[in-house]
Amino acid sequence: MNDISSAAFLTRLFEAAVTAADPKLCLPGHLPLRPQGRIIVVGAGKASAAMAAAVEAHWGEGLEGLVITRYGHGVPCRSIEIVEAAHPVPDAAGQAAAARMGELVSGLTTDDFVLCLISGGGSALLAAPAPGLSLADKQDINRQLLASGAPIGEMNCVRKHLSALKGGRLAARAHPARVLSLVISDVPGDDPSTVASGPTVADPTTVADARAIIARYGLRLPPHVEAFLAMPQAETPKPGDARLAGVETRMVAAPMLSIAAAGQVATAAGYRMIDLGDRVEGEAREVGRQHAQVALKTKGPAVIVSGGETTVTLKGTGRGGRNSEYALALAIALDGATGISAIACDTDGIDGSQDNAGAMVAPDTLARARRLGLDPAAFLANNDAYGFFAALGDLVITGPTLTNVNDFRAIVTEG
Repeated sequence: MNDISSAAFLTRLFEAAVTAADPKLCLPGHLPLRPQGRIIVVGAGKASAAMAAAVEAHWGEGLEGLVITRYGHGVPCRSIEIVEAAHPVPDAAGQAAAARMGELVSGLTTDDFVLCLISGGGSALLAAPAPGLSLADKQDINRQLLASGAPIGEMNCVRKHLSALKGGRLAARAHPARVLSLVISDVPGDDPSTVASGPTVADPTTVADARAIIARYGLRLPPHVEAFLAMPQAETPKPGDARLAGVETRMVAAPMLSIAAAGQVATAAGYRMIDLGDRVEGEAREVGRQHAQVALKTKGPAVIVSGGETTVTLKGTGRGGRNSEYALALAIALDGATGISAIACDTDGIDGSQDNAGAMVAPDTLARARRLGLDPAAFLANNDAYGFFAALGDLVITGPTLTNVNDFRAIVTEG
């Protein structure tokens, strides 16, 4: 961005949102006094390794367990094993680690204590195909779901019913041990049964729901997968299941808290905060256009903040995640309006499958693009927001932040 002060302020807002969800800061206050006896720590998600490190720092030595995180998101731990695996499409490393995790929590007693560390991304990382299904089956359905434009709740409904551990099945395996689940939410509404497909939470959705979603988006399943979804064992543990009666769940970080932290920075700097909420969903480009209209009508100085999880229906061959696509659509709709700048990033530091967290927009974004011979509309049509902002030098690259409360967007209006 040409305006260094605007870029610095937008960066401060994003950093405040990420810091509010830093496991070493937000997790310890939710830990009970260290239980007596055997403690097994398991978990999955982009923040799970950092959460495990926070547990070790607070509870000390003598722990055991295994957590799975995304490649590049690992944090060294002394006694809890950290395994890195693929996201958003699962791989063999995730499958092997998930199988070992299932074994680790099996055969426990009432004297054992299981601490589950759950965060966004855990659904793909906890790659445990249901009996009769393969990793290839899981990979195929994940790719189709990611390209479909389905919201995260619907995606995870399907994933739960094809899994050996998601949808409450991990906690059911741990029964009758005591189970405490600490969750960093990355989903609109902070429903713990949706975060990482709720491996420790009773599932209110049904196989019928999953099959309806599959039909709605025209997903193609092999005959043996369709056959499995017709079997009773495809159903997940439901509310009231006795095996989950002793599970306690605590939400340690959520999008709303990160938005509030950014709002404090904005207010301290003399800006009026306009909160569009932490549950924004829909096509990224459509949300970008809608937010542009809000910004154009806003009298500054103000900061318009929002969270949630948008989606991208892939039609082109370009690169870029939902936040970069939102930012490109926003820039096009703003059409160079003076005094308006913006940032859109994923709080985990990775927008989709690229190396950027997201992108920034400035009043001169379109003018600079056209001087370089770039057609913003063509880049958007090709789902190539990454290529567009890379050419301008306006990608936000942070590397893994080791947490995940999903999308963070801020639009600053000065006029």
